[in-house]
Amino acid sequence: MTITMMDRAEAAERAMMEELDRQIVVKSVIYTSGERDPRLPIERRPANGKTHVMGHDPRLPRMPEHPTLFDFFRLRFGPSNHLMQSARLAQKNGAGEKIVLACLLHDIANIGFIRGDHGYWAAQLVEPYVDEEVSWGIRYHQALRFFPDESVGYTYPESYIRLFGPEYRPDPYIERDYRHALGHKWYMSARLITVNDLYAFDPDVRVELEEFTDIVGRHFRQPKEGLGFDASPSAHMWRTIMWPTKYL
Repeated sequence: MTITMMDRAEAAERAMMEELDRQIVVKSVIYTSGERDPRLPIERRPANGKTHVMGHDPRLPRMPEHPTLFDFFRLRFGPSNHLMQSARLAQKNGAGEKIVLACLLHDIANIGFIRGDHGYWAAQLVEPYVDEEVSWGIRYHQALRFFPDESVGYTYPESYIRLFGPEYRPDPYIERDYRHALGHKWYMSARLITVNDLYAFDPDVRVELEEFTDIVGRHFRQPKEGLGFDASPSAHMWRTIMWPTKYL
């Protein structure tokens, strides 16, 4: 008997439902804070013999044993066409490979982890695996986005006026970090990320992740144990992305 793709999909869905029948999935407070008051107790249904998820969430695709950066792009991150468009634009504009890599990674917190302070989180995620200039640029691009630089043709994004309103002003810590970055030797590295960022995303332009295989291979130190298992200072963050509903 021939097994069709529909048969495989249905079998996978049945297996997922059976696994969920045996486990309880609990969200961390950060996932619901704002939608509910985090100070209030959470009502828990009786376990009835079920165990709590302490690893893979059956609703998600399984990660390989030694996950790579590209595995996270394909299996855990949200749509990443914006990042790939940004990296391709940096290449087109003649940026060096480290800047191209920084453009590819600058918003990975947005698409895979936490939106607030995404530049700081993204920098911390990749710090153990990239040149210091790359992580520095990713961190400070967050502040530089809000401040123009006529020398490179960067203006305040019109999309920010629509998103945040014309009266919005960055928080004091953002302005502080902007001032710090202005006098730093890698200022232009962070600035080039904003220059090659795309504030009007083009849905008609498609970029394949494989275009950056060589650049990532040369400039991203992939741990042999896999991201999340190499005992680096940010390994726990990669594990959180991999197992977002792990109970403890």
